Amino acid sequence: MIKSMTGYGLAANDYARAKYTVEIKSLNSKFLELSLKLPKAFSDKEFLLRNECSKQIERGKVNISIYVEYAETTLKTSSINQPLLKHYYDQLKEAADALGSVDNNLFQMALNFPEVIQYGLDEASEDEWKTVYKTFEEALVNFQNFRQDEGDVLKQDLILRIKNILEGMRLVSIQEPLRIPSIRERLNQFLEDAVGKENVDHNRFEQELIYFIDKLDITEEKIRLKSHCDYFIEALKDKDANGKKLGFISQEIGREINTMGSKANDAKMQQIVVGMKEELEKIKEQLLNVL
Repeated sequence: MIKSMTGYGLAANDYARAKYTVEIKSLNSKFLELSLKLPKAFSDKEFLLRNECSKQIERGKVNISIYVEYAETTLKTSSINQPLLKHYYDQLKEAADALGSVDNNLFQMALNFPEVIQYGLDEASEDEWKTVYKTFEEALVNFQNFRQDEGDVLKQDLILRIKNILEGMRLVSIQEPLRIPSIRERLNQFLEDAVGKENVDHNRFEQELIYFIDKLDITEEKIRLKSHCDYFIEALKDKDANGKKLGFISQEIGREINTMGSKANDAKMQQIVVGMKEELEKIKEQLLNVL
């Protein structure tokens, strides 16, 4: 069973005329990169949330945002820091007068400076936190379900790519014995051109040909490639997240395909091997997003 590192989860709950929303988004990453956006009233709970995420999310570049929307009757109070506002306004006016500038928006500019408007930050009650945490858990479940669904899609695609590689190996097995007459003809022609047809020792030629063809034999590579592909399929069905293991297996598959290509000595076999390499590259691209 595999999961995608790309995921999305959203959940919302109401409590005391306020709406609490938790949104979780993730992209692929080698490690867990967690970014939390919390209201200040719940900032002391950040460590708890990070600890829970590290247990359940494992890997990925994850962004978690918690929003609180209050009804108008329960909006947090705000106040204006008048001394600070006057300080900013006087400085802006002094600078405008010195530069001979006429600007009627000095008050609005001063109002937008940091800490001029101060919002009331009441401490969150235990019931509020319970609502937030419940919402977080629901969003996390939705997030994991999304990852699982995406993982199922990835799994089917990876199985298809492995089947294509095995089909390529079958075609290579058909083409492999057909290359021998062509190799024999090329070597014989080369030898005749080099020393003359009448000077060719055919017994020695046959011995050398057998030795040469034996060095081009790919039986062991095909056996190992079949074994690696079967192991890859088994790992896909494993209960644990195993994206890294699949990556290691794909490297072994690549080694066998490359060796088959280097021993091909035949244009048609090389074309088949190139197709197998293309399928393997698609597998590697998909594995970048597997947990």
